[in-house]
Amino acid sequence: METVVSGIRPTGNLHLGNYFGAMKNFVKMQYKHKCYFFIADFHSLTTHPTPENLMENIKQVLAEYLACGLDPEAATIYLQSDIHEIPELYLLLNMISYLGELERCTSFKEKVRVQPDNVNAGLLTYPVLMATDIIIHKATKVPVGKDQEQHLEMTRNFASRFNRMYNVNYFPEPVAYNFGEELIKIPGLDGSGKMGKSEGPNNAIFLVDEPEVIRKKVMKAVTDAGPTEINQKKPEVIENLFLLMNAVSASETIKHFDDLYNDCTLKYGNLKKQLAEDIIKFTNPFREKIKELKANNAYLKKVAEEGAEKARKSAAKTLKEVREIVGFKEF
Repeated sequence: METVVSGIRPTGNLHLGNYFGAMKNFVKMQYKHKCYFFIADFHSLTTHPTPENLMENIKQVLAEYLACGLDPEAATIYLQSDIHEIPELYLLLNMISYLGELERCTSFKEKVRVQPDNVNAGLLTYPVLMATDIIIHKATKVPVGKDQEQHLEMTRNFASRFNRMYNVNYFPEPVAYNFGEELIKIPGLDGSGKMGKSEGPNNAIFLVDEPEVIRKKVMKAVTDAGPTEINQKKPEVIENLFLLMNAVSASETIKHFDDLYNDCTLKYGNLKKQLAEDIIKFTNPFREKIKELKANNAYLKKVAEEGAEKARKSAAKTLKEVREIVGFKEF
């Protein structure tokens, strides 16, 4: 059984791309492996969120995790900030991390470019904290996107360097968890090919979006002038709409609109109306469950506390052993 670690920053709602891209697979994974899912609230401080919003965002993410099917009985679900061993291991790993390698990190250089007035030490050492989150549970696999591959490579470097410097074989070098064909890529509504929080206000369909919001977003989806030849290949912006339909609509619905496109009689307005209603039908159970969970503060607190207790056992064992390896021993 593999040990798997994955985290999410409490900075936005889950969208359809998140659900089909990873969350759906997390639900399967939690029954096959030893899984740690955490809310990365320490990480979120690099952008200085307001204190009033931080806990509300944490509650929102936790409710969405649970509504999507994560099971606190099967997986360990916790807040990063509840595990006090994390900052200490983070400090110890910083001692073997080098300025040059951190400054060369692609994500750091991008942050310097987009937020030049807030280039804080947390941004620089972000890969070290990410590595801490992973190796504190001695994880062997990590689900990562393309934008996190360099961070995972740095995690392997830190684990290997620690083992080499202290002449031990303690930390495993984690590798990417590959979902393979199970990973469904959901395109955005703006024709960019990617659904994401940072792609614009009308790009993503969030699980908490109300029906009228969904209808407005889908009706604004980018299209072209329409097919001009029988059975012509769909351009990307139209293929994107059909990919969304493949994820949420019935097979006969997909075939109906595909046939209309192929014989040049498709009206995009009708396609969008049907797609919007199918998305609403698909997201409605998630939306209602999220509302129910957010209203049950006692349950969310119980999940977080029990998850922290389980995560702390793993983290405390690792930190105790690391301190001994480094040389911090009792008199």
